[in-house]
Amino acid sequence: MKGLRFVLLLSFLSLLLFSCNFKHAGAENEQPVQDSLLEVKISENICEQILERKAYIVSYNKDNKIPNWVGWKLTKEHTNGDVKRPTYAFHEDEQTPKPRATVGDYMNSGWSRGHMFPAGDSKWDKDAMYESFLFSNICPQDAKLNSGRWNDIEILCRKWARKYGEIYIICGPVFYNQEHETIGKNELVVPEAFFKVVLCMNPVPMGIGFICKNSDGKNPREFYVNSIDEVERITGFDFFYNLPDDIENQVETEKDLNKW
Repeated sequence: MKGLRFVLLLSFLSLLLFSCNFKHAGAENEQPVQDSLLEVKISENICEQILERKAYIVSYNKDNKIPNWVGWKLTKEHTNGDVKRPTYAFHEDEQTPKPRATVGDYMNSGWSRGHMFPAGDSKWDKDAMYESFLFSNICPQDAKLNSGRWNDIEILCRKWARKYGEIYIICGPVFYNQEHETIGKNELVVPEAFFKVVLCMNPVPMGIGFICKNSDGKNPREFYVNSIDEVERITGFDFFYNLPDDIENQVETEKDLNKW
């Protein structure tokens, strides 16, 4: 009987560990990058495992096997570096529960491995570069979007970080449909679109958002611009809620790309 109780207790603890509200602070000796402006409120019905990396924070969804969102503060100093993109760099995130994304899931899937936190933002540090290739930071993404408009927005953010000293970026998948395509034996969910919101605090607070459908993005950059309020409406997430109300209300209604 004691043995049975012990097994039941272990099962109960296991369920608690990987519930939808599970939080994880990251591996030992990692340098936390937590910042109150990178906190995001999401629905309690969405599975979330928080993982802190050297350069970013990821809210991982064990049901979809991809992130809910990824956030980081990009500084001027982190927009350059000598660290090279490694060969055969994509790898499983062993801090996430199985089943989880593997290299095999993407093979012959028709979808590319799309970074949320970009490898291009991690050239300043080899550990940051390594962690950018964890599959918990990757989504199935249209190849032309990945190398096209999505990459263009990443380059634009680095330009802004150099211009203003630092910016805050949060991005992730968007789901419009009731049912979603999946890939691989681990059934990674394919998003219908992607969002990115950007906040700059100096010299004056500014905000802007982007929504890119997960398809060949051939439209001008301005076509994808949204206010942060609009991105919140589409995703159901609450960004930058730790800002003073007057500043939050101001930056989340803006969508003037020329202002940047």
